[in-house]
Amino acid sequence: MFSRIMVPIDLVHRDTLRKAVDLACGMARDHKAELCFVSVSGELPSEIAKSSSEYGEKLQEFADRKSEEYAISATALNLSSADPEAEVDRKLLSAIEQVGADLVVMASHQPGLMEYIFSSHGGYIAAHAKVSVFVVR
Repeated sequence: MFSRIMVPIDLVHRDTLRKAVDLACGMARDHKAELCFVSVSGELPSEIAKSSSEYGEKLQEFADRKSEEYAISATALNLSSADPEAEVDRKLLSAIEQVGADLVVMASHQPGLMEYIFSSHGGYIAAHAKVSVFVVR
């Protein structure tokens, strides 16, 4: 049914994304699909990495662990950005085509007051992507 699944991920919040990651990995295994973890990282040092390239290495290590854990083919794509918060939606939409995804599985945050002012990344991707999007809460 699906051949290439994209999973947007922020390694800083990987624990809160566990449900979406586990679901995507299980779907990749069940559909014999390839999985690609995609992240948009800043060019400045963060709590995860000193540089965007180091963040990319850690993202690939995460993909390798999931690949081994679920017996799937998993890759990683780190997109560098001068302003990740401002560019994340656009970069993720572009990544869908770049990786050839036919499904996006992503976590959503719990809605609150700010939801009325700013839409979630999951909501934006679901509204604008040309492929199926599974938003996991």
